[in-house]
Amino acid sequence: MPHENLELSTPKPVLSWAGHPLSRDEEKMAKNVASLPFVFKHVSLMPDVHLGKGALVGSVVATKDALIPAAVGVDIGCGMMAVQTPFTADELEGKLKKIRLDIEAAIPVGFNENKNVEKAVTNWQGWRDFKELHPGVRRLEGKAMKQMGSLGGGNHFIEVCLDTENHVWLMLHSGSRHIGNMLAQNHIDTAKELLKLADNRLPDPDLAYFVAGTPQFAAYWRDLQWAQNYARYNRDVMMSRFVRIVEKHLGGGKQTKPLLQVNCHHNYAEKEVHFGEQVYVTRKGAVRAQENDYGIIPGSMGAKSFIVKGKGNSDSYCSCSHGAGRLMSRNKAKNQFSVDDLVKQTQGVECRKDGGVLDEIPGAYKPIEQVMKQQSDLVEVVATLKQVVCVKG
Repeated sequence: MPHENLELSTPKPVLSWAGHPLSRDEEKMAKNVASLPFVFKHVSLMPDVHLGKGALVGSVVATKDALIPAAVGVDIGCGMMAVQTPFTADELEGKLKKIRLDIEAAIPVGFNENKNVEKAVTNWQGWRDFKELHPGVRRLEGKAMKQMGSLGGGNHFIEVCLDTENHVWLMLHSGSRHIGNMLAQNHIDTAKELLKLADNRLPDPDLAYFVAGTPQFAAYWRDLQWAQNYARYNRDVMMSRFVRIVEKHLGGGKQTKPLLQVNCHHNYAEKEVHFGEQVYVTRKGAVRAQENDYGIIPGSMGAKSFIVKGKGNSDSYCSCSHGAGRLMSRNKAKNQFSVDDLVKQTQGVECRKDGGVLDEIPGAYKPIEQVMKQQSDLVEVVATLKQVVCVKG
């Protein structure tokens, strides 16, 4: 679907792939961002766009010489990983519950952490730079080590999926855990303090920013890259445990080779070249979709997910959506739906079906097919997946 240029009369245009009008609050948030002096060319909104903090979730903001820490968000490097295994659906027969229980035993979820730190974690290169990070997190090295290889909560999940050819895929969604959150909070606080000192009037204090060339910008950039690497490696550690569990049940413990492996962020900032200029690109709930980039766009539990390949659309800053996008807040979902609704909507999926995950009910999300239709000019679908096991954070 072609995007539309929203009539917002902002200094920089806002291009939207949403295919529907924004709510008044969403419009205001888009306007606020598009009015910032350092925003480059235009702001791009993905089909799953919805309210966030400071900036819309599902927005791609390219900036010259400045970064907005709250626009990157607090789960730095949050993203997805997927592996296509050589196994097929018939091998899963009668094993789904055992696999789910093994995943829950091997990978801590919610606020939990690992009891022991495995070798793959202690060997991670990133620990060498830990002492360089923001002073506010220096006491957290032990916790960061124990949380590496853990899922977290909210909309994070681990899934066994089948594609339309009945191949078994393993998929997970997670970020930089407590350490990423604390780094983000510390820098957001600094940005807000600087704003007050400069008596700078912004349409929203959550848009407080750092300017390139200042020590504060350099410190944030360093910590951001560190947390993004932590998040990516966190997914690697969990996935290798996950693969071992599935190999135990389906392959008699023999090691297998993945047919395809994808690991991509959807909450992060990177230096990239667009329209011939070097800019900082912040993807807040968006996946990079340069030509031939593989990406992952999950639906809600009980819905389809998609493995995609980027088309390199320059107007979207080579980006696509990161999921279905929420239709209603967590509280609204809890008030509107019952556990019975959850059981109905997750039929055929081996997962928790209790009040603790009610805010993640499929009905709280936009229909993923509609979201995919809106971005046919951004990505092509490589595989369509449906989950058979789902472990929620």
